[in-house]
Amino acid sequence: MLMRTDPFRELDRLTQQFIGTAGTWSRPSVVPMDAYREGDEYVIALDLPGVSAEAIDIDVERNMLTVKAERRPAVNGDDVQMELSERTFGVFSRQVVLADTLDTERIKADYDAGVLTVRIPIAERAKPRKITIGEGSGRKQISG
Repeated sequence: MLMRTDPFRELDRLTQQFIGTAGTWSRPSVVPMDAYREGDEYVIALDLPGVSAEAIDIDVERNMLTVKAERRPAVNGDDVQMELSERTFGVFSRQVVLADTLDTERIKADYDAGVLTVRIPIAERAKPRKITIGEGSGRKQISG
């Protein structure tokens, strides 16, 4: 139901982790995620620790789901001298191509304990159903 993303994203994430660069709006950092099916819906869980719910933007256009978020430094000011900074900040983004069998009109999202959970129902037309067989009106003869 979901298409895999660019295989080089993991390499980009590792490079950013070692270099320590923050994501920008033009080149955001990757958001780690899990995707799985639970009953009649697909669930996407994205890790966004330290991001406020107001700083998360979720868009869907046709079959492309885009999640963007921004985490700003927690402490700043004239009298603050940073001794150690290992927590990344900046802009984070993830795009997921959704299958046509998902109902993008009824997407729900919840944010709790730093995890954004997006639930996408499976469209009724994609669910398995029984087809009844009608009885014919008898045999017909072809004349010609």
